[in-house]
Amino acid sequence: MSIAEKNIKRRMSSAELEQIQRGTVEIIDLDELQAKIGRGKPLRVKAGFDPTAPDIHLGHTVLIQKLKHFQDMDHEVIFLIGDFTGMIGDPSGKSETRKKLTREAVLANAETYKRQIFKILDPEKTTVAFNSHWMDRFGATQFVELCSHYTVARMLERDDFANRFASGKPIAVHEFLYPLVQGYDSVALQADVELGGTDQKFNLLMGRTLQRDYGQEPQVIMTVPILEGLDGVQKMSKSLGNYIGIEDAPGEMFGKVMSISDQLMWRYYDLLSDLSLERIAGLRRDVEQGRLHPKEAKLGLAVELTSRFHGAKQGRAAQEEFQRVFARRENPEDMNVFQVCHGQDSRILAIMDSAGLCPSRAEAKRLCRQGACTVDGAKILDPEHVLASGKYVLKVGKKRFLRVMVS
Repeated sequence: MSIAEKNIKRRMSSAELEQIQRGTVEIIDLDELQAKIGRGKPLRVKAGFDPTAPDIHLGHTVLIQKLKHFQDMDHEVIFLIGDFTGMIGDPSGKSETRKKLTREAVLANAETYKRQIFKILDPEKTTVAFNSHWMDRFGATQFVELCSHYTVARMLERDDFANRFASGKPIAVHEFLYPLVQGYDSVALQADVELGGTDQKFNLLMGRTLQRDYGQEPQVIMTVPILEGLDGVQKMSKSLGNYIGIEDAPGEMFGKVMSISDQLMWRYYDLLSDLSLERIAGLRRDVEQGRLHPKEAKLGLAVELTSRFHGAKQGRAAQEEFQRVFARRENPEDMNVFQVCHGQDSRILAIMDSAGLCPSRAEAKRLCRQGACTVDGAKILDPEHVLASGKYVLKVGKKRFLRVMVS
């Protein structure tokens, strides 16, 4: 037995198993996982991501952090980029056929994924794979063979397909291929474990089915929760605008974390923080019993997440800037400068619109009349107010600042 194999067996204590189980919704099958680990060989742990957008956000990192847990225990982590499946489009949870992406768009997004994942994973211990590597070589005969392993009736057991079929909405034939191809990925990679969100359970189970059919031992599947976005209602998504991107600027990331509700904060702690569950439970008790203000607990979370992706120095700087601007009501040091001529162009309404502080003039008027606009700390209720020549700090809402120079 090699040293690596001995280390795997030695390190799989109850604490290690607890770490693997942390934040998971379901493991199929836990006994199988323990049996695989007990053999003393590093497991091949796979998670797939379709590069349908260029940015990875904190919702994605729930899964990537779980990969990191396995990696820290010396298991083999495979980050699978679904450049082939990305062109099909995952139908999971969709009420209509997804728009297909071009190969060029998918590959461009994939390049950004390769850069971003190493903010979490160790590049020296991570295998990055592309499913086009084997799927592009599939011939028509192999596709027919693959499709023979599953029935239309079983496909229609999926809630999303069943609902669309019942309501008369079209289901394109190529959408049936998606779970089959994702399942075959596990065959091609000989995966021991596959991770995915709860919405991926059908596809993950497909991998177990196909591995059996192709003479392999079925993989263990582990599902993790879907992280809610900043609104606390819908899942985090760039298209919904409720996301925190891992490449957001430090100050922006910090501010977004601080904007979540006190209740949602604990969900983020549980799914994103590296603090122990005991420590998180202690923080929660302190808040509930009045020993710790919720804002202080949230500051700790914001510092941890910002430091994870930008370094400890940037995390501390973002905290200081946030407290200076929002806690002590001071102006930020780094503000955009907007220059205008005195007159019509120096009206508050015109400045807010031209500088892009509001999506429309109607919104600018509404904010002014609601008292959300200040100039050098004084509320401006009249959107037609004209600034005289001079230098000013215009603030709209709580977070939008602009240094205005009127000549």
